[in-house]
Amino acid sequence: MSVKHHVYLVPGFFGFTNLGELLYFGHAYEFLKQDLARRGIDAEVVTVVSHPTASIRQRTADLLKAVSETASGDDGPIHLVGHSTGGLDARLFVSPGAQVSEALELEPFARRVRTVVTVSAPHAGTPLATFFLGLFGQQLLKLLSLFTMYVLRFGRLPLSVVFRFGHLMARADDQLGWKATLLDQLFDQLLGDFSSERRDAVTKFLWDVGRDTSLIPQLTPEGIDLFNGGTHDRPGVRYGSVVTQARPPSLRTRLAAGLDPYAQLTHTIYAFVYGQTQRMPLTQLPLHTPAQTAALVQAYGAMPGPTACDGIVPTRSQVYGRVLAAVRADHLDAIGHFDQPAHQPPHVDWLISGSGFRRPQFEAMWKTIGDFLMEEEPPR
Repeated sequence: MSVKHHVYLVPGFFGFTNLGELLYFGHAYEFLKQDLARRGIDAEVVTVVSHPTASIRQRTADLLKAVSETASGDDGPIHLVGHSTGGLDARLFVSPGAQVSEALELEPFARRVRTVVTVSAPHAGTPLATFFLGLFGQQLLKLLSLFTMYVLRFGRLPLSVVFRFGHLMARADDQLGWKATLLDQLFDQLLGDFSSERRDAVTKFLWDVGRDTSLIPQLTPEGIDLFNGGTHDRPGVRYGSVVTQARPPSLRTRLAAGLDPYAQLTHTIYAFVYGQTQRMPLTQLPLHTPAQTAALVQAYGAMPGPTACDGIVPTRSQVYGRVLAAVRADHLDAIGHFDQPAHQPPHVDWLISGSGFRRPQFEAMWKTIGDFLMEEEPPR
């Protein structure tokens, strides 16, 4: 009788697996499920519902709840694949002695974990979180989240919204000229295009975001330093990471984004968040092992510089355990949110970075993840 494997996809910051057709892991879920089936692996793939911006401890409790509800019927191996902050949730889940929930015991499930894969995760933090601590940053973050959901639902933002947001971005460094009413108007216009039922769900999601933002300070380089000091690897668990690096905003990336006004103005969003993410303090950059360094050099042709990032997380902050893949992609490309509308179902992009990432690279990356999950390991 074959052993049943349990694979959990853990969303990152602003994960919205609970918004009906707005699927965070949609393409990754389908590909990984089919890939494991082709290998003849009996595997259940589960997407985890997490509080969007709650603390890492609360999000890890959400992961524990999902595991307890779906993996209690047997003693099969457990595999955790976390995108962005979801990678930190996965690390805390397996950390020996971790206490995340008073209602559920973690250790019986943690000892069954065989692999932890992190994708574009901020293991050394990201300076973008520092920016989002401010009032302007928090409002902007909620709006960017709504943009993401809108684009995944309708394919693109209305041009009227894009132009007004582009004007806001152009004045972001001069906040004296910013008026809160503009953000309110953008919220109202975008929410008005959803159905009544979906609008209620999106509104609740955004309310949850505003109610608990304890995750944001934890993702700063200083906050993650504390997290790393109290979170330890579990002996016997294999750790792997997928690393992403996007092109810096330039004339080349603007041309790669296309001449469509929507593409050009949404590229401005990417340029703005990229600029914030570049500000990683040199003292916070982690040291890498020779094997990790060699993997990055082989993939990129040279060691990524201190300002290299995927638009959201510094590239060198993403390295943890074995480097499974290091790809030219932005932060959302890695989970299938890139521009390839001809594919069925279509891939939809909103963070238009001009990275050039497409379906072949996506499949190769997730196949590598599948290889690592099912890699032969000595019996315990």
